[in-house]
Amino acid sequence: MTTKVLALTDALGNLVRFVLLPGHRFDTVGVAPLIKGLEFGALIADKAFDSNAIIADLNTRGAKVVISQHPRRSMPLAIDAEMYKWRHLIENFFCKLKEFKRVAMRSDKTDESFAAIINLAAAVINSR
Repeated sequence: MTTKVLALTDALGNLVRFVLLPGHRFDTVGVAPLIKGLEFGALIADKAFDSNAIIADLNTRGAKVVISQHPRRSMPLAIDAEMYKWRHLIENFFCKLKEFKRVAMRSDKTDESFAAIINLAAAVINSR
């Protein structure tokens, strides 16, 4: 059983929200529920989130698009390279999250219990 965890962190690397997806789904499917109802100034993401629909949604929100461009894009968008360097915050969060064996091994049988463990682990990470 595989599960993808899409997470959104704030500017300090603290978990704001996450979405669980089946392992065989595209990452772009989980972005809409992840950012629904939130206001933010910029979204920093990697190539997996390079989608015209996501970029259009961010433009209508007035948020800055800082998404690494996929090589297949014919007209690459200019991104702020200095701001993109802050993407390490989400990578650091996932490294800290995987320190918890139950998260790293995905030992929970249901999505509800797995989500509960992620919330618990994020609370422990924030309290450090």
